[in-house]
Amino acid sequence: MAVNAFYSHRDPMLKKRDDFEDMLEDRRNSSDLKYALRCYTPVLYRGVTPCTPSTLKSTVLQSDQLRYVIHQVSKETGKATDDVKDEASAILEEMAQCLQLSTVRFFAFALSKAFKTLFRSICVNEDGIQRLQQAIQEHPVVLLPSHRSYMDFLLMSYILYTYDVALPVIAAGMDFMGMKFVGEMLRMSGAFFIRRSFGGDKLYWALFSEYVKTMLRNGFAPVEFFLEGTRSRTSKSLTPKLGLLNIVMDPFLKGEVFDVNVVPVSISYERVLEETLYARELLGIPKPKESTSGLFKARKILSEDYGSIHVYFGQPVSVRSLAQGRVNRCQFNLLPRHIPRRPGDDISSFVNDSAYRLVRAQEENMVLKPWVLVVSLLLQYHHQHQAGGQNQGTALSELTAHAVWLRDLSRQYGAFLHWPDHDPPSEVVSSSLTLHRGLVRICGDNVQLAVEQAGGPAGPGPHSCPAPEEELLSQAVVILSCASYRNQALHVFVRPALLALAIHSASSNQKQEVFNSFSFLRNMFSNEFILCPGATVQDFEEACYLLVKTGALQLTQQVVLVTERGLRTLAFLSSMLDPFLQGYQVVCRFLCEEATETLTRKTVVPAVRKFIKKHLLAGRLRYMEVLSSDLQKNALAALLRLGAVRKMKGVEQEVLKVSRVMVSSLEDTLGGKLPTQKAAVARL
Repeated sequence: MAVNAFYSHRDPMLKKRDDFEDMLEDRRNSSDLKYALRCYTPVLYRGVTPCTPSTLKSTVLQSDQLRYVIHQVSKETGKATDDVKDEASAILEEMAQCLQLSTVRFFAFALSKAFKTLFRSICVNEDGIQRLQQAIQEHPVVLLPSHRSYMDFLLMSYILYTYDVALPVIAAGMDFMGMKFVGEMLRMSGAFFIRRSFGGDKLYWALFSEYVKTMLRNGFAPVEFFLEGTRSRTSKSLTPKLGLLNIVMDPFLKGEVFDVNVVPVSISYERVLEETLYARELLGIPKPKESTSGLFKARKILSEDYGSIHVYFGQPVSVRSLAQGRVNRCQFNLLPRHIPRRPGDDISSFVNDSAYRLVRAQEENMVLKPWVLVVSLLLQYHHQHQAGGQNQGTALSELTAHAVWLRDLSRQYGAFLHWPDHDPPSEVVSSSLTLHRGLVRICGDNVQLAVEQAGGPAGPGPHSCPAPEEELLSQAVVILSCASYRNQALHVFVRPALLALAIHSASSNQKQEVFNSFSFLRNMFSNEFILCPGATVQDFEEACYLLVKTGALQLTQQVVLVTERGLRTLAFLSSMLDPFLQGYQVVCRFLCEEATETLTRKTVVPAVRKFIKKHLLAGRLRYMEVLSSDLQKNALAALLRLGAVRKMKGVEQEVLKVSRVMVSSLEDTLGGKLPTQKAAVARL
């Protein structure tokens, strides 16, 4: 496929995609007990004999690095060396995994029962599993799954057990430790527990990094962690966190291993278990604390249908190949290797660039289901009807025709789309609507989002009108849930969509003017989407290529021309990003109008949310997605990066200093990016 070839040329990590097999098919036709108790003999790194968890802990505590740090901490704090050693031992005891095959077999049995109830299929690319098995034998392996659900790490271990692949040790947050019984079960299935932040705790950092590096160097097991650091509540990829990636690359950079294989894994859910929970969290409703009782209360989800899961194991990426020509490893010979040192600018830049490439590799192999396209259209219809003061839905036949158009467009853009071509399109769309019936209303041939309209709740229930703010939040839960599915397709459309907005807003159709506008938008949104550092020209060329290829644009050396057939494409693409534009604008407006001298990072999101609610209720804002705390935080991060907002030392804590001139200027520039032929964002 030409688009795949284009992407492969751009990024050699992205290759031709494999076919899938449903691993639940065997589970439905054979005994779960027999499966859980079967012979499990994975091939390990160079035939290494696995060491026990206690030997592993002992190796870490006796390492040169830890001895050095214990001595340093003792000197700095005045504590006796033996006391610091005891503290280190206690931290490691709390942190370490204790992988036991008996616990893994219990999970294999229990998860088989649960997965067959919850999901229609779990589809895995078996070629990717074979590549992983080969990679594990050759070099230490790091698994990097995408993170959209609590289910991810259980699913990963379940798949690897099923295919007789070495089970990973998994970095998990301390919050799971609060789950009595379950926390220890997770530890015995390979989880090791880490704090969400270490602050300046030298001892903790040394223990954690040495523990991970020891497992990696010795080929104890594949190391698994989430590059995004936490679950994405919006289904967009999050800006990668670099701490653990720095740690797993360190043994190669210091010449302690010949290479490290990093395997990006893409996990795509047709329906996410936590969809409503995520929407509520984004609206500022705190997530329930992880607890065993909470887990049992969640059993009601077993009566729901969550469709299928696709898990794609990507090509193993050699850290040695990534580093070639980028990193001079001789610098590590200047100091004894056990002495901790901050990575230099070249190492930081290399790790950062690698992280973005790896998240992009995850994105490219995420499978899109028909619902992702259908809901993208339904959201746009909803916004158009709202702007026109109408509440009517869309005819199913019209929705189907538009979904087929979008299916063809997304395939031309290189999307990994799982659309059953043997079924009539009307059946495919109807099946998607049925699976997600909690988010849509179907009345005869009419389809619309299940957003309760003013005047009372939709469907059965009491007829009393809820309070306006309550009604707004209940509508927002539906909109944000739908937006999270639309967001699954953003990596496919974001570059051409940025170009579509740039064309609308550029002062002329001169290519340089359009590029300048594209560059501004790309820079503004680089906290919002995965846009690789330093790749502005490459992204612009890719966007041009895709729009020209699909007949939406004509390019000359100096001029960008929109074709007649391109108007529809550009309108759709612009509309995808309009909620993000309005979100950034409204954060700017808040900072100009209501920011106080005592504003902090902690207080800014609740204050922005209150400001937005007021303007949504007054009808001055068009998109409920602007209520998302994720969007608000990303907008603030962009303004901090651009210097329009600065962090200053306050009396008790850091406060935010707003440059109203800069913020106002950015708001005005963003205001010019909204297509003029559509209803413009209301000025606040």
